[in-house]
Amino acid sequence: MIDEELEKIKKKQLEDMLKLQNESNESKMRTVIDLDETNFDQIISKNEFTLVDFWAEWCGPCKSMHPVFTRLCKKYVNIKFARVNVDNNQNIAMRFGIQSIPTFVMFKNGKSIDKMVGAVGEPGIHMICKKYSLDQ
Repeated sequence: MIDEELEKIKKKQLEDMLKLQNESNESKMRTVIDLDETNFDQIISKNEFTLVDFWAEWCGPCKSMHPVFTRLCKKYVNIKFARVNVDNNQNIAMRFGIQSIPTFVMFKNGKSIDKMVGAVGEPGIHMICKKYSLDQ
């Protein structure tokens, strides 16, 4: 009887370890998706939550946010992270009233539900993600 219980415990621990390893590998592979006119609506409507970074190549604060955005993409696995270059995709920026960059917009099933403007740093991105994330 004790042997059976030990085997159950060992099996459960092994399953838990494998699950953690798979989750870790999955999060390492996550990347920020570049959006444009051809894929924007499809990506934001097919994912429950998508955080979009509206940025431009010439914008210093935008560039300083890229590593933060990329790093947090791996942490919040139920949120898709994407970005839109506003110079190359002015119609998308106008559609959502983007007047300053960087601007971060959270979408749920294709609808804009939250927005942060400026180089908000890691704490700002954490704040918006924690509101909508299952990965607390």
